[in-house]
Amino acid sequence: MSKFNPVAAPHTHSGTSTTNIMYLVVLALSPAALYGVWLFGVPALTVLISCCLSALVTELVCLQLQQKNWRQAVDGSALLTALLLAMSLPASTPWWVAAFGCSFAICLGKHVYGGLGHNPFNPAMLGRVMLLICFPVELTNWQAISLPELSASGLVFSQAWMGIDGVSAATPLADLQQIDQWKELLLGQHAGSMGETSALLIALGGLFMIWRGIIRPHIPMALLMGLLVPASIAHMINPEVYASGLAHILSGGAMLGAFFIATDMVTSPTSPRGQILFGAGCGLLIWLIRSFGSYPEGVAFAVLIMNASTPVIDHYLKPKVFGSQSVFKRNKGAQ
Repeated sequence: MSKFNPVAAPHTHSGTSTTNIMYLVVLALSPAALYGVWLFGVPALTVLISCCLSALVTELVCLQLQQKNWRQAVDGSALLTALLLAMSLPASTPWWVAAFGCSFAICLGKHVYGGLGHNPFNPAMLGRVMLLICFPVELTNWQAISLPELSASGLVFSQAWMGIDGVSAATPLADLQQIDQWKELLLGQHAGSMGETSALLIALGGLFMIWRGIIRPHIPMALLMGLLVPASIAHMINPEVYASGLAHILSGGAMLGAFFIATDMVTSPTSPRGQILFGAGCGLLIWLIRSFGSYPEGVAFAVLIMNASTPVIDHYLKPKVFGSQSVFKRNKGAQ
């Protein structure tokens, strides 16, 4: 009798890993994060550090309680969640609020469902919504930018930049229909969260991920179009009430949501058609919440709502199985 040595099926492998993907996303987001620190100073840096430390500590505790390998804490997923949450918070957020939100995101947004790959909702956005509901005052106190000034003696840092005496300002989303300074929106020279600091840098980071094959362009393009089209139509009907589509895209967390949040591989659909529907739904919900809701920003709520619909989208828009009868009959009929 012949002896057979069964081996694994001849599947192809991209040569990358979950850890590599996570750190590449962190790398793509880093320029916008560092630019946010440059604009807002020490308070923004405090928020970033608080979120990162809280995420790593919570990750280690959860792994220990589940008796899992502690090395999973440095696979980049917790760091990415911390960075996304920090980017969605105002720079003036107290450090303990940011730390609490990140612990909530890691523990109840990720590990309570079984850890990485099992969470139905984006953990960072779950933490963001929880903080907005529990700490509405702290999360709606927007710090004005305080750029360092170059003098003959070198860089001069203001008290606001050092976190001693900050000045509050209104975010552009508070009066969206009055926005006409496109340069300020592109470069992020206005009050807001660190994720609203530069639509240009965030878009470049997103294009980098598409180039590296980390994400596909279906969700970002569908989200931006789902936001642009209804906003543009409403603006044409009543420009005095509704902001233009370009203002919606360049302001708030639209760019961050399109390239870094809605594209989460775990909580978004897998098929191209499903991703287009998912992204378009996010964009439409963002416009509806911004235009008619109680909150000026709607990215976190829109993404979580569409996260809940991901299983349904995957069920009805999943691709046909290779070799299925329906595909065979369609191909035979075409001949």
